[in-house]
Amino acid sequence: MDAAKIADLKQFVDHCKSNPSILHDPSLTFLRTYLHSLGARIPPQTKSVKNNFPEKGEIDMSNSNEDFNDQRSSEEGDNIIESDIELDDSDIVEPDNDPLQKMGNPAIEVTEEKQDAAQTEKVKAMEAISEGKLGDAIVHLTESITLNPTSAILYATRASVFVKLKKPNAAIRDANAALEINPDSAKGYKVRGIARAMLGQWEEAASDLHVASKLDYDEEIALVLKKGREALSALKEGQVIGIHSTSELETKLNAASRTSRLAILYFTATWCGPCRYVSPLFTNLATKYPKTVFLKVDIDDARDVAGKWNISSVPTFFFIKNGKEIDKVVGADKNGLERKIEQYAS
Repeated sequence: MDAAKIADLKQFVDHCKSNPSILHDPSLTFLRTYLHSLGARIPPQTKSVKNNFPEKGEIDMSNSNEDFNDQRSSEEGDNIIESDIELDDSDIVEPDNDPLQKMGNPAIEVTEEKQDAAQTEKVKAMEAISEGKLGDAIVHLTESITLNPTSAILYATRASVFVKLKKPNAAIRDANAALEINPDSAKGYKVRGIARAMLGQWEEAASDLHVASKLDYDEEIALVLKKGREALSALKEGQVIGIHSTSELETKLNAASRTSRLAILYFTATWCGPCRYVSPLFTNLATKYPKTVFLKVDIDDARDVAGKWNISSVPTFFFIKNGKEIDKVVGADKNGLERKIEQYAS
């Protein structure tokens, strides 16, 4: 190599060692992905990296590889981990119902030749991920799993790609396979937790992410847990939540969507006789169905909400799932109200 370029690279490495946060600059996404493919662990960002570049670049590949604690001898020397899962602020996704992905046969003999071939396919997958070719990465990882079905990290890596593709059910299946091979796989718990969060299964996600955090803490886990806490804190399980403005209603409905819960929006009025008849039942149903979000709007106190929903009579009940109205009940039909809750709350 050119001596001047080597000197530039050394300066880049030295500067990175003194300030690893530079590696979080968006322009170095390709570099972070490559470092992950080598097994390097990049320290979390501690401050803004803007304008922190030296005249010549930097990179620190001296961080230790992750210890996956795999219980199979075929994992020895396996030092490629999945690239970081980048989360956005989007709400939950629709469950993926694609045909089941191909899984490996754990009964086959994994020879040294197959391990080498699996490693080659895995390297190709990491290159595909760095280029944004996630479909190609799935193909290579599937071939690698077929060659070496005893590798927990292969399943965890493919699971992380399924998360990027917004296919949480496929990711959960792969994470389950990884955890069956290695019950102490931090990546298996982490990816399964993130996939469950994408489905709005916050309680299950939190359980997985807490285990992952104990095995191998990182800031991304804390981010997902924080998002889950925020979504759940907006809801009061077993209680009827009073709504007084359109902004308050939007906040509660968004929280219901993020937790994949049914929301029931009840419009009432103090002067309404049928409302007084059905309101105690509505309160009791909130206790009976704690995972359903019960919202109550007095049309005289929140005229803007009533106007937006075109309320012409009370009581009126709207059933909302994932931000969409799926049904409604007009009038004090106690039996019809509970039947629809049973129908949609499952």
